[in-house]
Amino acid sequence: MKKKVFVNKEQLEDIMQTYPTPFHLYDEKGIRENAKALNEAFAWNPGFKEYFAVKATPNPSLIRMLHEYGNGVDCSSYTELLLARACGIVGEDIMVSSNNTPAKEFVLAHELGAIINLDDITHIDFLEEAIGHIPETISCRFNPGGLFKISNDIMDNPGDSKYGMTPKQMVEAFRILKTKGAKEFGIHAFLASNTVTNEYYPLLAKTLFEEAVRLQKETGVHIKFINLSGGIGIPYTPDQEPNDIRLIGEGVRKVYEEILVPAGMGDVAIYTELGRFMMGPYGCLVTKAIHEKHIYKDYVGVDACAVDLMRPAMYGAYHHITVMGKENAPRDCKYDIVGALCENNDKFAIDRMLPCIEHGDLLVIHDTGAHGFSMGYNYNGKLKSAELLLKESGSVELIRRAETADDYFATFDCFPIWDQLKEK
Repeated sequence: MKKKVFVNKEQLEDIMQTYPTPFHLYDEKGIRENAKALNEAFAWNPGFKEYFAVKATPNPSLIRMLHEYGNGVDCSSYTELLLARACGIVGEDIMVSSNNTPAKEFVLAHELGAIINLDDITHIDFLEEAIGHIPETISCRFNPGGLFKISNDIMDNPGDSKYGMTPKQMVEAFRILKTKGAKEFGIHAFLASNTVTNEYYPLLAKTLFEEAVRLQKETGVHIKFINLSGGIGIPYTPDQEPNDIRLIGEGVRKVYEEILVPAGMGDVAIYTELGRFMMGPYGCLVTKAIHEKHIYKDYVGVDACAVDLMRPAMYGAYHHITVMGKENAPRDCKYDIVGALCENNDKFAIDRMLPCIEHGDLLVIHDTGAHGFSMGYNYNGKLKSAELLLKESGSVELIRRAETADDYFATFDCFPIWDQLKEK
């Protein structure tokens, strides 16, 4: 499969007249079509709701766009809760799935009417002390342990994960919560990350549905929802086929009817908590070649760095790169594509075969719509770039301006260095 860019060179050159590189660019048309497709895939479940994982792309313009399609938000921090409130999202449109949660986060979540998803059995007493009682609707995160496999392929290792409760703890937690006033229960689990297979969600659903039947029988609680969380991946490499969300939805429906319906649990709502799937393919990082270096290897230096996209440096993650205007040129030059940080892992690609790159060429780094801008930082005093939205009309909207030196120095209240520099 050939990776396609949702923007052309002429459009980028026009955008650059107002917004210099580097910048993140998002595709409104793609985001909206994907949100519709997800809702259609799970329309068989009357209570279905997607809780967009805010950590993936914490931008209010994009969050509000998804909210138009009935999406709630999944928050994992105090700041994300504030962002949800600022977007006009409150009540059970918020799910809080955090771990090692400070008391003030539980307090704010409760004030907003959010559904709280407890990561550990010890958090029951902690939550009760923080807000004074146990909410009537509550969720618990499940960790079955062991390895999670599809056929003979190991997808991930839940037993090595810090998240969730054991099967025995789930029973105990539900019983305790019930005695403390909880009336509606939810189950949540995340067992594998970025799976590019239509089998993952149905198999995860089978695990959770069986656990739900067991819990309801052993504790007598009413299970209101099952949150399949995230894990549906995207094809970062050109040889991968994208997931088919309609096939996935149909696979979950079959398991639902095989396990939950016969157990008298046909009223259970299905929730999802997708981030990468919702936004990943619909964002790209646009950067410009500003240097080349030829020593033991050939390097192309660009004006973006790991501050703008940490995944390749942190995980060795692959992100496809298109040299704009040279889409059909032969990929016969081998490069490391690098940023300017004082770290040797500040590389977007290593030994990547690309068309020969010249000074000033525009490079589009694909699939940065999730966990791209959001993982940025300020090492070496580097500043985060702007976020732009390519509208369906073809126009461009600034949805987050680039950071400035004023922003970087803003927290030095005890040492007004920036004021002194301006005076000079």
